[in-house]
Amino acid sequence: MTASSSADLVTRSAVELRELIAQRQISPVELLEACIERIETVNPSINAVTAKCYDRARVEARAAEQAVLRGEPLGLLHGLPLGVKDLEPTAGLLSTFGSPNYRNNIPAQDIELVARLRRAGAIVAGKTNVPEMGAGANSRNPVWGATGNPFNPQLNAGGSSGGSAAALATDMLPVCTGSDTGGSLRIPAAKCGVVGLRPSPGVVPSVRKLLGWTPISVVGPMGRTVDDACLQMAASAGMHPGDPLSYPLDPLSFLRPTMGDLGRLRVAYSTDLGSCDVDPVIRATFLAKIEAMRHLFARCDEVNLELGDVHRCFDVLRAEAFVAGTREAYERDPASLGPNPRANYEIGMRMSLLDSAWAQAEQTRILNRFQAVYADYDLLLTPTTPVSPFPWTLPHADMIDGKAQANYYRWLALTYVITLTTHPAISLPCGTDPMGMPFGLQVVGRFRGDLALLSASRALEQAFAGSPVLRRPLPDLAALKPPVPALDSIVTHPPQVPHTAEAGRSGAAQSVV
Repeated sequence: MTASSSADLVTRSAVELRELIAQRQISPVELLEACIERIETVNPSINAVTAKCYDRARVEARAAEQAVLRGEPLGLLHGLPLGVKDLEPTAGLLSTFGSPNYRNNIPAQDIELVARLRRAGAIVAGKTNVPEMGAGANSRNPVWGATGNPFNPQLNAGGSSGGSAAALATDMLPVCTGSDTGGSLRIPAAKCGVVGLRPSPGVVPSVRKLLGWTPISVVGPMGRTVDDACLQMAASAGMHPGDPLSYPLDPLSFLRPTMGDLGRLRVAYSTDLGSCDVDPVIRATFLAKIEAMRHLFARCDEVNLELGDVHRCFDVLRAEAFVAGTREAYERDPASLGPNPRANYEIGMRMSLLDSAWAQAEQTRILNRFQAVYADYDLLLTPTTPVSPFPWTLPHADMIDGKAQANYYRWLALTYVITLTTHPAISLPCGTDPMGMPFGLQVVGRFRGDLALLSASRALEQAFAGSPVLRRPLPDLAALKPPVPALDSIVTHPPQVPHTAEAGRSGAAQSVV
């Protein structure tokens, strides 16, 4: 296998790296060492990767190299280093969920998502940072501290898949996992300048949901490109009895969806989905992006939406999930939960069966109302987030356009409204905002139209690459410096066990985002 500079290797897409491994142009050992070098160089500035398992990964990379040399069949992700969001339990590797309750938790088994990716040949190199129990869109917690934005470490990287998005944006790892309830794949992707796909419920099985029949929480892929996200989808999609919403499908259909013909698409757009607070600067930026791309489509029209009481509906459904997932910890000691998980639980405690029944019915009505868009259009475009990245020292955006936000997650409304519809949605890098930070474009497909959405997204990504206004921005890694205050300044007690251990008690945390 030929040698290549580590700096060159880590910038290549996951798809290209997998092809180079199969062609014996690079070695999985060489790639892993390049990623480790990048992590050790860059991670101190942004704190995206938490627990690490380099020794085990090196053993697995050597075995992957030998498999190539022997000419064995190779999995879709063979030899690719993987970052796992710290809401997904990983065998023999510290899995804290960002919670002090689990700071010493080393599961004995991989959760199904991780097991599938490892069976496809991925090599787990470490965990990626999250908010405590996945609650919120600012990836900071009292176990590992905060993740800084790769474009400015003083600002937040989004969440709850913030560590994964920041690791991808800085080329620390070619493959990272994510999950999404209110926008936890799409928001960090937007803030870090990468791709985050929220699949339709059941496409990628999520087996850690206590409320298995809820469609609001999904797991899905992130990537630096749409094709990279598709590669992870192909390795992870498919039915599993642990997720009752999953169903039989062909995972390989996601591998390389056909390139969509943008010139045939009828596209709708909305700055606020008729119900979301959006900063005026972001509104203006979004409309300028629309003007820069409208020539690509057959039609591109603004639409007005009236979907119903989306905020109350999401409040109830989200609270149900948190009550199910955190009840045991709360009843044992409310102070053991951080402010965001505790707030969700206490919101739920005040709700009744009448609230629950109303929310379930209202979500069905919201889905039905949303279909009016797709009677005339193929896609809906919105901003992914309503504000530019703010300092990670602020827990959340509490004011938007002069309006106080009702709770710590109300500022996520642009994404959680789409969650309620259950339509697949992707955040694509779309240039920068006036502050020089990445701007994310949320693209929403038809009901269960995942493949068509990915086809259109590939075409959009290709078209955007030729535009200085729309192309994916890249962070200046040479300019990165650890921020002040330090990213880990909110950590009270670091984990007391080694980051990697080959045995240990199995975690029972039920994170919900």
